[in-house]
Amino acid sequence: MKDSLLPLLACPYCGGDLELHEIRRDGADIMDGSLTCIACSASFGIRGGVPRFAEDITEVQERTAEAFGYEWNRYSTLEARYRQQFLDWIRPLEPAAFAGRNVLEGGCGKGRHTALSAEFGARNVVAIDLSSAVDAAFANTRHLPNAHIVQGDLNHPPVKPVFELAYSIGVLHHLPDPERGFRALVSKLAPGGSMAAWVYGREGNGWIVHIVTPVREHVTARLPHRLLDTLAGALTVPLFAATRLVYGPMGNTAIGRRLPYQPYLTYIAPFDFREQRSIVFDHLVAPVAFYLRRDEFAAWFERAGLEDVQINAHNANSWRGLGRVPAGTAG
Repeated sequence: MKDSLLPLLACPYCGGDLELHEIRRDGADIMDGSLTCIACSASFGIRGGVPRFAEDITEVQERTAEAFGYEWNRYSTLEARYRQQFLDWIRPLEPAAFAGRNVLEGGCGKGRHTALSAEFGARNVVAIDLSSAVDAAFANTRHLPNAHIVQGDLNHPPVKPVFELAYSIGVLHHLPDPERGFRALVSKLAPGGSMAAWVYGREGNGWIVHIVTPVREHVTARLPHRLLDTLAGALTVPLFAATRLVYGPMGNTAIGRRLPYQPYLTYIAPFDFREQRSIVFDHLVAPVAFYLRRDEFAAWFERAGLEDVQINAHNANSWRGLGRVPAGTAG
């Protein structure tokens, strides 16, 4: 934890300011210590350089955190291709949208988008995740002076409402109540701040909803993570062959565009085997995954009071949205 994070943090229970008690420092990072709420006296630990606010979570949240903690500590490498992926997920936002702003990330995994947000020139980017993936995220971003990793519940973000941009990529649909998490992030925006999100779509994913989801819920999400990882590796073999031999060469031709699931499989065709394996694992490990219709997703922005809303399809199987808090109101 860097000193510059403290003014942005708040008690997740009462919103009060926090007092820092430092025990051990390594360069710019406070590696061990605690934070105490000045208002309600609640106390939170700092371990391994990360403030830890993940308390009082449900059984489903705990299972989800364990699943994704395993995934992102297992697949922890950052790749150059993540830059274009990130921009594709948050379009129409561009890197300039981050420059000089306080940015809030809802669900950071291994920190791949955190690092990019910092490199795009954010004044500060505060990335919150419930899982032990925060350890991988901290390792991947601690060299960046404007990147901060926090372990906490997205339903109760332990930060002040001072952010000019917030985003959540591929996380909200894994929450027990996705819209609640969305509204919690919006509540931390300053007037005029923007909210971007990417979620699984119901449209274009019928075969996953009807075939993969029951198997995931009743079988694969309950398997030991190492065993599921091995299974994901086996399932990736035909996927990798199809994307490299068929979708990659043919996906953007007249014939290729008739292939099933063409936009998405063509998009991931350049990904290496390990990256595709992590995608397969990701789709099989989550205890909860909602596939949202466009009108459901758009309603989140409307009910949150956001304006200038844009909802667009991505790869014909997911939705990306962007909205703005009115200038005269808090989120």
